Amino acid sequence: MQQAEEDNAQKFKRSMKTRHLVMLSLGGVIGTGLFFNTGYIISTTGAAGTLLAYIIGALVVWLVMLSLGELSVAMPETGAFHVYAARYLSPATGYTVAWLYWLTWTVALGSSLTAAGFCMQYWFPQSPVWLWCLIFCVLIFMLNVISSRFFAEGEFWFSVIKVVTILAFIILGAGAMFGFIPLKDGSSAPFFHNLTASGWLPHGGLPILMTMVAVNFAFSGTELIGIAAGETEDPERVLPLAIRTTVARLIIFFIGTVLILAAMIPMDQAGIVKSPFVLVFEKTGIPYAADIFNFVILTAILSAANSGLYASGRMLWSLSNQQTLPRCFARLTRRGIPLVAISVSMLGGLLALLSSVVAPDTVFVALSAISGFAVVAVWLSICASHYFFRRAHLREGKPLSALKYRAPFFPLTPILGFLLCLLACVGLAFDPEQRVALYFGLPFVAICYGAYYFTQLLKKREQNRETHHAAD
Repeated sequence: MQQAEEDNAQKFKRSMKTRHLVMLSLGGVIGTGLFFNTGYIISTTGAAGTLLAYIIGALVVWLVMLSLGELSVAMPETGAFHVYAARYLSPATGYTVAWLYWLTWTVALGSSLTAAGFCMQYWFPQSPVWLWCLIFCVLIFMLNVISSRFFAEGEFWFSVIKVVTILAFIILGAGAMFGFIPLKDGSSAPFFHNLTASGWLPHGGLPILMTMVAVNFAFSGTELIGIAAGETEDPERVLPLAIRTTVARLIIFFIGTVLILAAMIPMDQAGIVKSPFVLVFEKTGIPYAADIFNFVILTAILSAANSGLYASGRMLWSLSNQQTLPRCFARLTRRGIPLVAISVSMLGGLLALLSSVVAPDTVFVALSAISGFAVVAVWLSICASHYFFRRAHLREGKPLSALKYRAPFFPLTPILGFLLCLLACVGLAFDPEQRVALYFGLPFVAICYGAYYFTQLLKKREQNRETHHAAD
């Protein structure tokens, strides 16, 4: 059994370089949350409230990534989060965290495919969303089962396109915002008018709390650096560099982008059925700009779905490798692909088909909320694991200098990160559209804990039975 696990682990080669790691993380983040959820957040909190919500979200991400940096440099492992939680919190918590992260990306995969269907409806208004979901479901699956190297290189170039596009959007959007690029309807440049047109906080401060999970969902994917740590060459050097550059770029991209969106789109025009990015370019006089951007958004969303399937598949592999799932999930193909784990994770794509048939606009928000709740719960575990890891390190008499990367401002970093994530989960209770995440997420957590203790009980009974047989 142990030999089989070692053989499996050896097939995950450390082939990812800094550029792969940074772009994998950016690829996971710049997708459905930014391109679609931002419209929902603007319509809920107003322009100024959206900007404030994203600034708070950026702070949360920075704190979580600092904690993850110290953990992943000290212990670079594939499927890292649940290993840290199992070691420094409890085995049951580690098991639950793994399933929560699997849920994060499997459900995000479903919402991404639904969003891709919305993009296609921009060109083909009469076509059903579920048809495009099915087509993209097959495409994403094929990209993931070819090889890890093909996946990493493909994701790198996907992400390059997204980064260039975001920069182009910020430049062109700022041009339209300040009047350098004329608007299609001949109206004057909005400048910062829309930021305060409905008041600074038209519905008060509560909507900011309510949408914190949606904002965190938009930032989810940065933690993919921890997932890929076990497949990264020279993790001690690469991981801190990837974390610093990723967080810095995300803050620039997200805050800059949200500022343009909030300034260009009145609160009553924002939503999720059409991307707010496309709405902005529809307002400008640039020929075919909206079509071009819709295509880029489509590739960006598919890229995020691609990253999501990678992450969820690796998490099931890691659970199986830790002997908490059947061994079939840990089996790798000759190309080093966990085929069974990826196939089961693709269930999120089927969930997208269901949601797009029932009610694509409302179910999309619910799917995003469930995924957001799960990722915030994982971030909670990262902060808590970091806090107890550092305490254990010092308790064992080891010097801080032995840590190749140390998160600054300890213990403030993990404690503040934990509290802000907890606050985001509380905010879900106040939003009727997102409250379903608690109705689904909390029982899911309880079931995971129950399943862990049940499987451990079965394992002990099996061991006792084998001991009795050996004695006879």
